Amino acid sequence: MTLSPTQRQTLTWTALALAAALLLWLLAPVLTPFLVAAVLAYVLHPMVERLARRGLPRVLAVLLVEVLALLAALSLLLLLVPVLIKEVPALKAQIPPLLDRLDHTLAPWLAQFGIQVNLDLASLKAWLVQLLDDKGDDWLAAALSSARLGGSVMLSLVGNAVLVPVVLFYLLSDWSALVARLQALVPPRLRAPVIAFLDECDAVLGQYLRGQVLVMVALALFYAAALALARFDLALPVGVFTGLAVFVPYIGFGLGLALAVLAALLQFGTLAALGWVALIYGTGQVLESFVLTPRLVGERIGLSPLAVIFALMAFGQLFGFVGVLVALPASAVAVVAARRLRAAYVASEIYRG
Repeated sequence: MTLSPTQRQTLTWTALALAAALLLWLLAPVLTPFLVAAVLAYVLHPMVERLARRGLPRVLAVLLVEVLALLAALSLLLLLVPVLIKEVPALKAQIPPLLDRLDHTLAPWLAQFGIQVNLDLASLKAWLVQLLDDKGDDWLAAALSSARLGGSVMLSLVGNAVLVPVVLFYLLSDWSALVARLQALVPPRLRAPVIAFLDECDAVLGQYLRGQVLVMVALALFYAAALALARFDLALPVGVFTGLAVFVPYIGFGLGLALAVLAALLQFGTLAALGWVALIYGTGQVLESFVLTPRLVGERIGLSPLAVIFALMAFGQLFGFVGVLVALPASAVAVVAARRLRAAYVASEIYRG
């Protein structure tokens, strides 16, 4: 069987693609910190370039940008500190009346369905209060025990936490040279269109990131203001944390909702307060899904509001949580590819007849 040059070239590229996919699959656990660092480097390298163009030595620019990024991530976590400082003592004080109220409400309701529940409230109260009275020794011992049982998992987490900043530093330092080396691997006859395509994708993804930041800021303002109007003492930290954490779909919103529910129970202890939380967070979800994300993100990357909603649902159905996370960036690249395919089709003999 004799293959034409075009067929041999196609088979070669197909074999290389399959080999690369197999290698990525085999090395997936090892590649995780490198992929995370690569994504962060892509996001942060424009700031490094701006500082370098202003005369700052590149090493100092990289260090400054990386330290600022780590401080931003740490600041988001520190928003939880005032919540914990205020809610843990309040939780300790509220546990007995909350359990009494739960027993008086839940037991009669379940009895209507023939379910008899007898809670040992005294033992349960004593156990929970003792748990919160501990200074952390028992929790530390449990954590150390878990670390011994799952030592490889703990070691992996610690290793990734150390490795990501190190890899990020080297990627930011050599980003321009790395991009140039990758571009040099593209065959010369294809280099111009491939580079043009990647530049267009880069511009669209930049628009996506800017739009996502606007969505996060808008939601942080909304949740903080809405909780403040509902007279929540912890409106600012809970609202700002929820708004900024929505960058991670489901998990960020879920954590913010859990904090708001806990704050409502401890501060007010009424169903009306839980109703306010449900109203605020339900409105926030509608605002994010049907107004902010379609308008501030979708329109910037060339997707209609309906297309944004479809992309989120489709990628979530196909790939789960990771799919939701990459739905809009992947759709942005798909939009660029679709534009070029349409232009090629219109210019082809097939279209012109």
